[in-house]
Amino acid sequence: MKGDSDKGEAPGPPSASNATGAAAPGDPMKLPPPTVAQINSDRITQLANQYWAPTTQENHMPFDRQVIEDIYIQEICGSNFSTRRIMMLEFSQYLENYLWLNYETGKSSHAHLMSIVVMLNEKFRERVPVWQAFQKRPEHFPGFFSQLLNACLAEEKHMDFREQTALLLLFNRCCGSMEVQLCRDQVKRLVSLSMWVCLQPGRREQEFHIVPKWRKYWRAIQKKDKPDQLEKVTWERHFLQRLMIKFINILEAIPLETDVDPNKIRYCERFLELMIDLEALLPTRRFFNAVMDDCHLVVRCQLSNLLERPEGGLFDQLLQMLKFYARFEISDESGDPLTDHDMTLDHYSRITSLQKAAFAKFPDLRMFSLANVASVDTRESLQKHFDNLSVEKLRAIATHLNLVPPPGSEHEAAWHRLDKEFLRELLISRHSRRPSQLEELNAMPLYPTEEVVWNESAVPSEYYNGEGCLALPKLNLQFLTLHDYLLRNFNLFRLESTYEIRQDIEDAISRLSPWKAEDDDVFFGGWARMAQPITGFAVVEVAKPNIGEKKPSRVRADVTVVLSVRSDIKVEWENLRKHDVCFLITVKPTQAIGTKYDHRAPFLPQTGLVYVRGCEVEGMLDAGGRVIEEGIAEKPQLSGDTRTFRVSLDPNQYAQDLDEASKGKEDVYESFNVLMRRKPRENNFKAVLETIRELMNTECVVPDWLHDIILGYGDPGQAHYSRMSNEIATMDFNDTFLDMDHLRHSFPNHQIKVNTDDPKKLLPPFRLTFDEVLHKNKENGTASKESSNEKEVITVEPHVPPSRGPYLYNEPKKNAILFTPTQVEAIRAGMQPGLTLVVGPPGTGKTDVAVQIISNLYHNFPWQRTLIVTHSNQALNQLFEKIMALDVDERHLLRLGHGEEALDTDKDFSRYGRVNYVLAKRIELLESVQRLQESLGGQGDVGATCETAAHFFLYHIVARWEKFLSVCKPKSSKAKELPLNLISLEFPFHGFFDNAPKPLFKGKSYKEDMDIAEGCYRYIERIFEELDEFRAFELLRSGLDRSKYLLVKEAKIIAMTCTHAALKRKELVDMGFKYDNILMEESAQILEIETFIPLLLQNPQDGFSRLKRWIMIGDHHQLPPVIKNMAFQKYSNMEQSLFTRMVRLGVPTVDLDAQGRARASICNLYNWRYKLLGNLGHVLNLPEYRMANAGFCHDFQLINVEDFNGVGESEPSPYFYQNLAEAEYVVAVFMYMRLLGYPAEKISILTTYNGQKHLIRDVINIRCADNPLIGKPYKITTVDKYQGQQNDFVLVSLVRSRAVGHLRDVRRLVVAMSRARLGLYVFARASLFRNCFELQPTFYQLMSRPLFLELCPHESYPSTRSIDSPPPSPLEMRDMQHMAQYVYDFYLEKVKVIKDKFQDSKKEWSAPGEGVSQKGAQKSIAQHPGVDHESDSDEGEPSEENIEKPPKAKKPKKKKAEDSEIIEFQVTEIQNEIEEMETT
Repeated sequence: MKGDSDKGEAPGPPSASNATGAAAPGDPMKLPPPTVAQINSDRITQLANQYWAPTTQENHMPFDRQVIEDIYIQEICGSNFSTRRIMMLEFSQYLENYLWLNYETGKSSHAHLMSIVVMLNEKFRERVPVWQAFQKRPEHFPGFFSQLLNACLAEEKHMDFREQTALLLLFNRCCGSMEVQLCRDQVKRLVSLSMWVCLQPGRREQEFHIVPKWRKYWRAIQKKDKPDQLEKVTWERHFLQRLMIKFINILEAIPLETDVDPNKIRYCERFLELMIDLEALLPTRRFFNAVMDDCHLVVRCQLSNLLERPEGGLFDQLLQMLKFYARFEISDESGDPLTDHDMTLDHYSRITSLQKAAFAKFPDLRMFSLANVASVDTRESLQKHFDNLSVEKLRAIATHLNLVPPPGSEHEAAWHRLDKEFLRELLISRHSRRPSQLEELNAMPLYPTEEVVWNESAVPSEYYNGEGCLALPKLNLQFLTLHDYLLRNFNLFRLESTYEIRQDIEDAISRLSPWKAEDDDVFFGGWARMAQPITGFAVVEVAKPNIGEKKPSRVRADVTVVLSVRSDIKVEWENLRKHDVCFLITVKPTQAIGTKYDHRAPFLPQTGLVYVRGCEVEGMLDAGGRVIEEGIAEKPQLSGDTRTFRVSLDPNQYAQDLDEASKGKEDVYESFNVLMRRKPRENNFKAVLETIRELMNTECVVPDWLHDIILGYGDPGQAHYSRMSNEIATMDFNDTFLDMDHLRHSFPNHQIKVNTDDPKKLLPPFRLTFDEVLHKNKENGTASKESSNEKEVITVEPHVPPSRGPYLYNEPKKNAILFTPTQVEAIRAGMQPGLTLVVGPPGTGKTDVAVQIISNLYHNFPWQRTLIVTHSNQALNQLFEKIMALDVDERHLLRLGHGEEALDTDKDFSRYGRVNYVLAKRIELLESVQRLQESLGGQGDVGATCETAAHFFLYHIVARWEKFLSVCKPKSSKAKELPLNLISLEFPFHGFFDNAPKPLFKGKSYKEDMDIAEGCYRYIERIFEELDEFRAFELLRSGLDRSKYLLVKEAKIIAMTCTHAALKRKELVDMGFKYDNILMEESAQILEIETFIPLLLQNPQDGFSRLKRWIMIGDHHQLPPVIKNMAFQKYSNMEQSLFTRMVRLGVPTVDLDAQGRARASICNLYNWRYKLLGNLGHVLNLPEYRMANAGFCHDFQLINVEDFNGVGESEPSPYFYQNLAEAEYVVAVFMYMRLLGYPAEKISILTTYNGQKHLIRDVINIRCADNPLIGKPYKITTVDKYQGQQNDFVLVSLVRSRAVGHLRDVRRLVVAMSRARLGLYVFARASLFRNCFELQPTFYQLMSRPLFLELCPHESYPSTRSIDSPPPSPLEMRDMQHMAQYVYDFYLEKVKVIKDKFQDSKKEWSAPGEGVSQKGAQKSIAQHPGVDHESDSDEGEPSEENIEKPPKAKKPKKKKAEDSEIIEFQVTEIQNEIEEMETT
């Protein structure tokens, strides 16, 4: 349900189309939600309390089978499978605590089976964990599955199509859950080679002839069959064939015109969905494809009456998908992709087989037999040849091709059709040329048009509730080929973008309020920030087509608008950049002037929108009609408000529109009257789609060790570093370890050997050699140990890095973090070749691990380049700032994209910023060279260029150094005889190092002085090395060329967001960008396709990818990527990240296991979700964690909030949930904390719904914002928006009081519970959330403490009470009103105290300095401690910079207590409306 999204926007009108699964007007999902009293008095609740509810476990009655029968008949069937009744049953833990615990194989009834099926389907619909219930009593699952299969084949007279659809749905979901052992064991028996017993004998021999090895396997299977099991296995092998025959019978019984049961149509749609899903997975497809083809399922569907009926639209779309996958470009034998050439050969083979058969046996087809393939492989030509043949001849041809049974054996397959219509369609569809998917894709316009934007079948409405079937691709665990992978992602990304565009168009056009004027022209009665009426439009260029193409190579147009708007909005329009996408819209309204727009009514009829076309901005035109180039210092000032933009149109779309216009239709390009722009951050869809399409047109070269894992096949651990043939035995861990004890602690299961006995030498950095890797490499990759109990040996070699120079700043920056053993394992894995997945729970130092991996790679492999990719600019900047703090030369750092402005540094790490740095550094180094020459007494301008400096180094510096070495570093036999001051006397560069700390040479030992001398030479040598690298910048004159050189050659660590990678792929590839390693942060928040694209930002070398390492760091237990359309999120599983999919596949992970953010007690609320998540020592020992929270009895507490004035949650507009009681309670607690002295910047208020966020902000603005004693908290936002952030104290409002809503997604709960460091206070309806099965581990702990807020009112911040001390005389708050009144009284008391102190401080005037002792500055109250330093702007609302900026400081005025702004508590009167983006 959209109610479970976090958007909070008012959705558009619901679709009446049942084809999309949208809720129809009579659907029970649209009824008002039940009240708490209704829920408690409901029969399901009463039965749950009697038999299975966990809260009444001690009083449960014994198991009664009749209860299951009654519930199924009355509550499920009797309610017509009502979603609400099923939700209540599933939520009450009916499945876990009653149905499955009492299921018995062979004894449980059909009602018992169906009840389990319905509950499991509901769990899938709600997207909550499904298979956990079967962890108890798993031995009964095979019996349950067998009963499920039998029920699927029930005879038609005993069928209820709602039941049959539910059974099909669950069977499909079992097939899609192959990562679950229970399901895999059952499903694989149905789709193995043994199912070919269903094939016609001739067809089976034909298949064995193509793949001979399968005949050998077939015979082995027949020998293994046991006589006592033969009947059972034969039934299983025939199951899918019988299921298809049953479906065909049902489908062909549907009449052409008379009424048909809608449930029967839904059954047919779900069946095709099952077939598509079986065909789209290689493990199920390999042998099933031949069986489905032998049943001629596609042809039988193609001839069905359902396609001709109005209800058959979705069925037709599903059939097209099935036809596509049935003939997909893949070898069913090997799983290898087939090229266009391979597919052409296969097609020719089929046609020539048909021609040979016709030539040999049918003289009537002699012309067909002798024709070339290209002339007879179209549907039209085949029809011409076969239409006149008799049924006998058609059957003879089909029999010869093993398509139908031979005469005399019809009884063996009586379900085969042998009529003329079927046989003709079978031969034609089988042999007609298959259209090229790639050609169709390349001809497809990338901009959506009105036909797609408002097509509910293609872009479902946001009311999708997870029940219906859709003709959409799914992102499952596995994909057939990389082409299939890209194609599914392309289609879904395009449709998701279209959905967002539809929302933006509806919002902008409705604001413009287009009306029909009296002269039939368009009159705009409103205004919109993002759209302007067009005053002029002209196509100015249509370039000739490229060779071999029909579309124009380029189409340009000029669009003129009048920007008579506010100056800030005018600037936004004028700042439209090159490649920004805009939309040209035609509206022809029919409503008269003054008609009010109704957001709940359909959009198109009200606005009269007719056409939508996309375009790409090239630039704004100046007064002379020329495009104003970007990057020039000053843009020309244009007079007036009229502005003209040059735009590029889509050539494919333009060609299609001209074709339509030539047939007599309206010319679209003469009708546009609205230009709409979009927010830049949401407007990158075209570039991403172009990138995906380009990848599909090129050969995607993925490393061999990664290819199968991305597709979901093979051994999931094959890319782990321990399995890689090139695992590195010796690695320099640089500054990873702080000392030798840290190193020993980091490898608890290893034996540590050192090559020195001197403890003074056991200092970092350490070089580690793993002996087991050495043995493995010697034995050709097969690791073996003499004893399994013997500890693996690590040889540690400390080494002293060579001195870099005599200056203090030459000392390398060092890591100061005491990494845990698990973090060290993650660092080790990241340094090794292969794929590394690091699961980082909240507060476990994911970023620190990432930075250390990058630093170690930089030092171990200085010739390699590392690409850093994150989801957000914020995370990228955090990572980059930590990298800058380590020992990485900043000339090798580069930050791409527009987020680098937010870096907390004065340095500019953008491309042009780095160019300027290099140029400035070059000048600085050349000055040093000049100073060096002068110190040597030389003459001339050797510091003029890098080239002259290089000559100077070669002929003057090296010569002097070699002479010095010949004197001061003779053979070892004479070293002892040299005087100590010799080095100082002979050193040639004293003058240059005159500014170094004195004395330069200590004179204590020969070795020490020689090390200093060599360090000084390295310093000089480094100057010339850098100048040599910068030499290209003297040859490259333009900033663009220099920036390209920097990116391709100079930078070693390049950082960008995944969006930037998708946008700029073509540009990066074209300039020759190369990299060896990829590190991805926030991997679980990145869309699958946006994770994949960074792998392909470079061209392959000799046909192979040069990628050596892929490190992915993320947390799949927190929230996934944001998908706004519920259909794509739920049905297509588009929210699944590649990181999450790899974890589901079983790819090995390193799970960080020690958190350092939250108190141990708060961590316990979510650590059950992770493997062995513990606490770092400082969260147990630091003073801030040892002290209690001032004014509170508990460090975390669930505060029960009941209805206020009979109202709990409310819904002022659809899915815009609010709860006034919780909002007031949260704000009252915030005010209480501020009055105790808590800093406002240490408090954040979170909520699970946008509606509640707006309500809390309103309450804060009314009660606190302008009060200097209170102010605003650091953040008021949603849980989803706050992911990745933290604060000391967090107040959370869960809002819902009737249904749990989307908090049932445990990932959202984990984020909500893990944001607080020291104090977490949750406001919720306790009776609702405690019964939620998925949330029980957290709410069991929350419910163990009092549900009334307990305060210690006599304390003040910071607290002096230990966390272990019992709170003194706690004060219990009964409800929200009690708390609000208490805060009001407390506030008056505070004001009175302040007033009394002020009166006491009044004294007679005294001269300056009299009676005053000088003291340190006293900290004053911040004028607004809750300033939000970071934008938290949401859709359709002002950014927080506008909302939460502090007022300018004013001179304080005396104010009496009775004049105080806080008056006696009254409930806030707030009009619950969605905040608009515009301010009028």
